[in-house]
Amino acid sequence: MDGRRTRQRLAVLAVLSELDGFRTVREIHTALQERGEPVGLTTVYRIMHTLAAQAEVDVVRSNSGDALYRRCGSQHHHHLMCRSCGQVVEVSGLDLEVWADRVASAHGFTEVGHSMEIIGTCGDCAG
Repeated sequence: MDGRRTRQRLAVLAVLSELDGFRTVREIHTALQERGEPVGLTTVYRIMHTLAAQAEVDVVRSNSGDALYRRCGSQHHHHLMCRSCGQVVEVSGLDLEVWADRVASAHGFTEVGHSMEIIGTCGDCAG
């Protein structure tokens, strides 16, 4: 699937705009069904994979390894995620960007990209 704006893709994007936090494909599919959108689960998986590849959504992994998706802003950022409750905070990381470029350059790499999640326990869960 490419970047075409199909009815199914538009429905998924609309649902993602309304949902808070990161969600599994199954949760996104359930939200579509609740809204009366006839989009199959396999189609939602395919759309989410495409949206992630096109950087239209962010993807993080849950403790169980499930992919979780959320529509985020267009600015490059990273995530600080609570391993207990799943709370996610977006953080910018200029120092990380500089470090990644320096390491890549030292090894002769160009056109470098990266992703990073910092996983810990939030204050509410720790307290």
